[in-house]
Amino acid sequence: MRVLLVEDEEKIANAVKRGLELKGYAVDTVADSDTGLSYAVDPDYDIIILDRMLPGSKDGLDIARQARAEGQKAPILILTARGSVEDKVEGLNAGVDDYLVKPFSFSELVARMQALLRRPPVPTSSVLSYADLTLDPAKYEVTRGGKPIKLSNKEFALLEYFIRHSEQILTKDMIINHVWNEDAIVMPNTVEVYIGYLRSKIDRIFPDQPPLINTIRGFGYKLSR
Repeated sequence: MRVLLVEDEEKIANAVKRGLELKGYAVDTVADSDTGLSYAVDPDYDIIILDRMLPGSKDGLDIARQARAEGQKAPILILTARGSVEDKVEGLNAGVDDYLVKPFSFSELVARMQALLRRPPVPTSSVLSYADLTLDPAKYEVTRGGKPIKLSNKEFALLEYFIRHSEQILTKDMIINHVWNEDAIVMPNTVEVYIGYLRSKIDRIFPDQPPLINTIRGFGYKLSR
């Protein structure tokens, strides 16, 4: 899952980025509102985290309003030191999905992100599934036919992206944009390598079951039966 974090406090931004990357998220960080807005309108982000008070010509709510006006559908979570009811109402009216007041715990931030990412069109159950494959984003557990499968963080993020976009053709560029950080140097053959890792764990060890990760030659990959 790809995350945009717009936060000018370097210590907070670095801590959140490191923590989310350890959990398998790809995180892009921006420190000012004007650059933040240029990133926030990108439809490739799965969730956006905005500080309320930012250097630049706008604040976090301005970014949220304009991003929504330009068609951004990703959940938006605001970080702020201002936690009054009036502030929260103003945020909700600006198109924000949730509010987290500073100081906050990292575990609560992750829990709120996961709650936002479970909203429709994702089913209300926290567990994602396709065929006999299941993935629990909260517990970081994967099974096929009830058999546990151990994945690395990057493999987990890749499989989650496939399940959330099952029956859709995903190009290598789409996969890179959602699974890796913007500043990561990722070659197309890197995607092939990780697809190979994933296939070895969810397809090849189940020879009696149809393969789920399929190559669509000339286009990309698709999770399908």
